[in-house]
Amino acid sequence: MSLTQESAARDLTLPSGLRMRYYEAGAAGAPPVVLLHGSGPGATGWSNFSGNIAELAAAGFHVLAPDMPGWGDSDAQAVRDMDHDAALVEFLDALGLAQAALVGNSMGAHTALRFATLHPGRLTHLVTMGASLGRGPATLFGAGDGPSEGLKVLVRAYRDPSVENMKALVEIMTYDKERFATPELVRARSQAALAHPDHLRNYVEGLADGAPIPVRVDRDKIPGIRVPTLLIHGKDDRVLPYEISLWLLANIPDSRLVLLNRCGHWAMIEHAAEFNRLVTGFLSHN
Repeated sequence: MSLTQESAARDLTLPSGLRMRYYEAGAAGAPPVVLLHGSGPGATGWSNFSGNIAELAAAGFHVLAPDMPGWGDSDAQAVRDMDHDAALVEFLDALGLAQAALVGNSMGAHTALRFATLHPGRLTHLVTMGASLGRGPATLFGAGDGPSEGLKVLVRAYRDPSVENMKALVEIMTYDKERFATPELVRARSQAALAHPDHLRNYVEGLADGAPIPVRVDRDKIPGIRVPTLLIHGKDDRVLPYEISLWLLANIPDSRLVLLNRCGHWAMIEHAAEFNRLVTGFLSHN
């Protein structure tokens, strides 16, 4: 029986009282891997990683892909109250996991990086795709210090998740828009976003506080990350430039970088088969 969103879906309530939706595959006793989705209207653990969950489970891992608070079918939360690192600790504790490999895209990569600096004993491996380090001239690598072209499109889609704006969002997230910005995906993302107006409202209201998460990784602590780290970035990423991952490569001692040509911000979607091979090999042999 093939894995479906419905068959993989689980729910739990954290000690803080927040209800979290997550998707699970693989044997419970296998090495755990937590997939952390990015931001964006309609983003969920399933929408970001539906092409990866079953494959990683088949490779021998216990795969968990949560909807972080404020996204998907997890509880809504104001940006000022968000602490994804604390939520992740509660999530791991609730499942009885002392450690796990963290695999994060964009906002999820930011969470994973910060988690690695705050809770170094709780993770075995770190994998980032299209990593974010927050605002600042050291990470945006552009003219001035404003949001990138892709982030502007993302914010516009949060303000109005119409099919037109969602099409623009999916197109700017990918290199091959003809293949990936399908009418089906655009409609699905638009419908998923509109199904949770409280998530949209909280994100827009939180823009002044530095959405999507109010806390930022302490870059001075990045060189202290000691776990094996795999950095994946699309050369054609128009949301967060690959120079961010070059900076991480220079500052994380046990790290390696794979820079993918003809790839935008969603490496795990655009190059799913290669992504699955890279992550499986990295987790198995490091």
